[in-house]
Amino acid sequence: MADPFLTVAERLAPAFGSLAGGPADPVVRPSDRADAQANGALALAKTVGGSPRDVARKVLDAAGDLSDILSSTEIAGPGFINLVFADSFVVSELVRMSVDARLGVRSAARPGRFIVDYSAPNVAKEMHVGHLRSTVIGDSIVRLARFAGHTVVRENHIGDWGTPFGMLIEHLIDLGEKEAAHELGVGDLDGFYKEARRKFEESDGFKTRARDRVVALQGGDAETLRLWRTLVSLSTEYFNKVYRQLGVLLTDDDIMGESAYNDLLAPVVERLRDAGLLRVDDGAEVVFPDGFTNRDNEPLPMIVRKGDGGYGYAATDLATVIDRVENKGATAMLYVVGAPQAQHLQMVEAVSRMAGWIDDTVEFNHVAFGSVLGSDRKMLKSRSGESIKLISLLDEAVERASAAVSEKNPTMPEEERSRVANMVGIGAVKYADLSGDRIKDYIFDWERMLSFDGNTAPYLQYAHARICSIFRRAGIDRASVRSVEPLLGDPHERALAMRLLRFDAAVWDALDGYQPHKLCTYLYDLASDFTSFYEHCPVLKAVDESTRDSRLHLSDITARVMQQGLDLLGISAPEQM
Repeated sequence: MADPFLTVAERLAPAFGSLAGGPADPVVRPSDRADAQANGALALAKTVGGSPRDVARKVLDAAGDLSDILSSTEIAGPGFINLVFADSFVVSELVRMSVDARLGVRSAARPGRFIVDYSAPNVAKEMHVGHLRSTVIGDSIVRLARFAGHTVVRENHIGDWGTPFGMLIEHLIDLGEKEAAHELGVGDLDGFYKEARRKFEESDGFKTRARDRVVALQGGDAETLRLWRTLVSLSTEYFNKVYRQLGVLLTDDDIMGESAYNDLLAPVVERLRDAGLLRVDDGAEVVFPDGFTNRDNEPLPMIVRKGDGGYGYAATDLATVIDRVENKGATAMLYVVGAPQAQHLQMVEAVSRMAGWIDDTVEFNHVAFGSVLGSDRKMLKSRSGESIKLISLLDEAVERASAAVSEKNPTMPEEERSRVANMVGIGAVKYADLSGDRIKDYIFDWERMLSFDGNTAPYLQYAHARICSIFRRAGIDRASVRSVEPLLGDPHERALAMRLLRFDAAVWDALDGYQPHKLCTYLYDLASDFTSFYEHCPVLKAVDESTRDSRLHLSDITARVMQQGLDLLGISAPEQM
């Protein structure tokens, strides 16, 4: 089963190709004047000559009999071909969709190996709202790519190495491991880091100890490495607490800290030197990728190794490219990182291609995103002006959702309300992040994101729960209606059916551009179509049994698509609200 728009495009393509003398896109799009519209005649007319209407007529003549999928075709305007799908075709596709575990979504024709770099918190530092977008967007892309049939490797590139660890380890020693474990265990990572920084800035003795400790760490001193691992372990426990509450797929097995690439840093320098790309600039070893300049229009260097012999973070990023391509066989590398890192990642890609580490068969994609803003349109902060701790925000989301669910369903038992509130609160935060174009900033608004009206997670979740309640009230097994051939006599039934058949397109549109908001838009439109259907087409009180079963069939598919679609966004679909 394929998207009906693809089906009709495939049927029209040979006709367009026969006129063009080669492959030609029919350009099939949704239309408010029919089910679909083929617009390819306008472009083709410029190539072959004649009016677009004449070209459109010749296309339809060449296409032959399309009555198995279309009930009517019409040439409109300057050369548009309006297409109306035959009800029999829509019904047969719905039945095929209903019995398909994938709900009609195609698998990738050529599955690849995707490595997705996302979340990336720093050891001994709090996860703030700034980490939210990378984690949520990355998680959705992982789910979409995996569902499409790609092999997906998750990499959480945490900051677990570098000069700050000297002061952090010394501070741990001063506190004592037991007290440090308690402090980090309750999630006060910011307090731990700030105190270490304060001592480093105010005490020469502490500063000397910290610098000596960095040397010991880099030199592989056993005791220093043990203390470092303690810091990493305690921080990881905290990260996992956040990930569990957020409901994302990341685990300890996905951690690839900066430290993991230490052994590759020297080879990076040697390979760049062997390739003739390395230059010495102001004592540092650098690469000048083509096309990058500074504000003075001078060539912009990528610093690989600093003048003091230390490696720049570009060296680590280049090492990840080597590892991901040569050791892990990546066909696509996705960096879910904020927009400000655009130039750096462009330079990493440019240098990697210059060095021959990646070629045209490997996708290197910066999946950029904007910032989370407060109502003042500035970076979202707490009332005290501090960055908002992510776990505090999630706790507040669940608390607010609990109040909203109680208002919606005051008789819901406490245990069930707690479970649903978690789904609704976390879902609301995720959906608010995913539902807009990721590259744009968005304003964090509790009232809007927790509303049961409009394009929000609670609205979608409630639509799913409403369908579940229909079957629950009637005591009907949902599987029993999946082979029913639906009736499409009412325009609201047909509109819902057509929307359902666009699920495949919605999933692939979201994945092709790494734009989860396109799936969000589809699910919102589906929920809206179901609401209209439910208001105009009685289900359990239908005029006869065949109509009832038909409408139950449509309801079941809708619920399954809603559940699957929300899952691809990392959002739960409660059965009661």
